[in-house]
Amino acid sequence: MMDGFGYMDGWGGWAFGGGMMIFWFVLIVGLIVLLVRFLGGTTQQYDGPDAMELLKQRYARGDIDAEEFEERKKRL
Repeated sequence: MMDGFGYMDGWGGWAFGGGMMIFWFVLIVGLIVLLVRFLGGTTQQYDGPDAMELLKQRYARGDIDAEEFEERKKRL
């Protein structure tokens, strides 16, 4: 038996309608997340010591000698 809207009597119409509502909600939220990531870019910053500071620390610990320190300092 069919009602006036073409759906069969029972829960079939409710399940389909609810599923479509969830589908569109997930799709819209996903598009918003992608848009924000695309337009926002990455704002991650490295807060650790820079390369020169690390080089100075290695020299101070005795990991590298003066010659290697000067050579690497020139490269930086």
